[in-house]
Amino acid sequence: MKGSKANGSRWIKSAAFAALSLFSTGSWAGMYNDGKVFLTGGVFTVDGAGGGGAVPWATITGYESRDGINGGVGFTYVSLPNYTLNFFGGSVGFYDRFELSYVNTKLTTNLSNVDTVGLITTAVGLADNLGLEAHGSNLGLHTYGAKLRLFGDAVYTSDSFIPQTAVGVLYKKNTNREFVQTLRGADYKDWEAYLAFTKVFFRYSTLVNITARYTNANQIGLTGFGVCEGPAVAGNCNVDDDKEVRLEASVAYLLQKNFAIGAEYQQHGNNVNGQNLDLSGGLGGLSSVVSGLITAVPGLSNSLTQKESDWYDFFFAYAPNKNYSITLAYLWLGNIAVADDQHGFYLSLHATF
Repeated sequence: MKGSKANGSRWIKSAAFAALSLFSTGSWAGMYNDGKVFLTGGVFTVDGAGGGGAVPWATITGYESRDGINGGVGFTYVSLPNYTLNFFGGSVGFYDRFELSYVNTKLTTNLSNVDTVGLITTAVGLADNLGLEAHGSNLGLHTYGAKLRLFGDAVYTSDSFIPQTAVGVLYKKNTNREFVQTLRGADYKDWEAYLAFTKVFFRYSTLVNITARYTNANQIGLTGFGVCEGPAVAGNCNVDDDKEVRLEASVAYLLQKNFAIGAEYQQHGNNVNGQNLDLSGGLGGLSSVVSGLITAVPGLSNSLTQKESDWYDFFFAYAPNKNYSITLAYLWLGNIAVADDQHGFYLSLHATF
């Protein structure tokens, strides 16, 4: 037994030494590479993958060529009439072939109807059961991603019509399981996969990307996955969590080598369209009391029906050098949960290393 423990200790020390050696200044300097063309690795996306603001591209994040490693960290702020979103994360590209990414997303609501429900359930000591607060409720999402370039080169084979093609997978987990249930999500965690096709037409200074995403996410997963249809009895509903293929697209035009304008489209599902909030979660016999109080507030119960729309955006991306980029966009996100006409500004900062 002592010999086993000693051997285990030596393995741990060896692994730690190897990790320190890998990320030492000298080793990193040997692997660091930023040989790609400006902006061709994409900017910081809401899923963390290299691409546009919302749509992952087939290009690998960062500026690394096939001879090294490059990555970055990013922060995005989105201001909408009834929601505020913050995205913070990072990604690393390896030899222009493979990437890993992570994003932590927080959504804060500014909805008088949801706040009223939160106030009522707080008054009876049951707000935690629904994941609500009396003054702004929160949703959080952890997104872990990986992408592999399969074939093609979006940049250096401009004379070929074969696009760069990559496959990616995302694992998403929401931090407010109770709120997701209230929003009728069948699950608070799930995975997605996508296939992206990207081509740069140098003659026209234009990038075109098409992505097919296999998913059942509601609002990119922020409000859960799939739907738990009525009757509204917690743990006893008709679950529909089938995935489907949704299409996404990006077009970017280079005004200068480091300044691009473009637009994106992202198809969303209709899992929760027409579904009211589920106010029965874990309340037991008190659910009827809560429902009665909500019904007593004029117009409240009629304002708790959900809808979801496709997303559109128009963006400007500027990189003063290969270490920094800034993206400014205007978003048309339509209906999100129980709020209509969610349009607003998007600011994203990306630092590469």
